[in-house]
Amino acid sequence: MKYPDFYNEVQPLRLYDALSDFLGAAEDGEVEMTYLDCVKLAGHSCPTVAGAYLMALKGLAVLYPQGLPERGNLHVAMKEDEKEGVTGVIANVISFIVGASGVGGFKGIQGNFSRNNLVAFNKPMQGEVTLTRLDTNQSVSLSYNPSMVPGDKNMMPLMGKCLGKTASQEEQKLFGKLWQERVSKILLTKELWDQMITIH
Repeated sequence: MKYPDFYNEVQPLRLYDALSDFLGAAEDGEVEMTYLDCVKLAGHSCPTVAGAYLMALKGLAVLYPQGLPERGNLHVAMKEDEKEGVTGVIANVISFIVGASGVGGFKGIQGNFSRNNLVAFNKPMQGEVTLTRLDTNQSVSLSYNPSMVPGDKNMMPLMGKCLGKTASQEEQKLFGKLWQERVSKILLTKELWDQMITIH
């Protein structure tokens, strides 16, 4: 699989997964989640997927200032309905990272390691998403605004041509290049993270 080089430059997330530890899926239960993992989950790379990744990164840093975050030990709540805008995409990426699932998730083993019923929508909050530790009930709410990282002025006209099937092969490649350049700026310009991600 060939993909933009900048994916490998994005800060990975290291977590402890008790289920993986118990079943021997990962040595000492340590798992690494990367931006590429999330791209594969979503099927694409865009500002929304990037923002969900950054919200998970920033939120976990708040909830676990020391030691590894515990995958499977977090509840994900979204302010908007699952069908609203990009809410479902954000929820999918964050819940994938933290090991949370809805009603169809893993039911556990004799009352241990369950991952189901850990994602909820239409919850009142200040931010877009709230992460809550199940062991301490500590929560953090976050919002994301990538507007300070605008796309190239040619990107939207090229998108229109691509969608209208009037773009040349070169124009299609240029659109993808410009699109991913914006995503790379969002993910790699760390000095902008505090402007893009608001912690409530």
